[in-house]
Amino acid sequence: MRSETRSKMRLALGLLDQLAAHGLAVPVIVADAGYGRSVSFRIALEERGWSYVMAVDPKEVARPAGARPHQPVHSGLGPPTLPRYREAPRPLRTLVTPDVSFEQVSWRQGSKGMMTSRFAVLEIRPSGKEATRTSQEQAGGRGSWNGELPSQTLLVEQLWDAAEPTGYWMSNLPALTPVADLVRWAKMRWRIEHDYRELKHGLGLDHFEGRTWRGWHHHVTLVTAAQAFLTLRRLDPKVQAPARASTRPSTHYKTC
Repeated sequence: MRSETRSKMRLALGLLDQLAAHGLAVPVIVADAGYGRSVSFRIALEERGWSYVMAVDPKEVARPAGARPHQPVHSGLGPPTLPRYREAPRPLRTLVTPDVSFEQVSWRQGSKGMMTSRFAVLEIRPSGKEATRTSQEQAGGRGSWNGELPSQTLLVEQLWDAAEPTGYWMSNLPALTPVADLVRWAKMRWRIEHDYRELKHGLGLDHFEGRTWRGWHHHVTLVTAAQAFLTLRRLDPKVQAPARASTRPSTHYKTC
């Protein structure tokens, strides 16, 4: 039987669909630009009613939220001209003008102190070919489309000493969402990378040397269960922490 090759976007959607099928609420979905640059993936999440905050490529094109299409005057010959925008779409980095207001936000404690940076929230209209085609399909075809592209929320990070923004995240959450919440979700990828590093280096995720799918599946399952157990122990307020020397046996669990 020939195996089916599926893209990582389809695999991710399949896993999320399984999660939803079990009756579990799908939280805000976060991802890096590898997923965020796929407009079709973002649209698939929206069609399922799920919220997301995803890193995107600054080369992605969009228009300001205030841009509106206009209907050209019909000359009387041929079919009516479709609605269109007067201005061309621009890369995201060009939409961050000098009058954009940035806000200082702290999101977690780092090894050298509190992680803090400057962020701004903009409302934009993604305007690439895929976004335009999808908007036309959702309207019932090019002839039924009013020419208006849906708006999205763009989170932008720019360090104090940087000449231009250093990070971009797209979200379908309202632009009035507190910027601290958007930043927390955007920066949650650090937590994912931390867990993966613990799975790999601390619990032996990459130590499997078998050749069967079942063996690999069992190995990953056990490693994941071990990581979940350690996480629960770490978050348990009743876990004793070493404070002073004692002759009693230690009950402190040391994790990687």
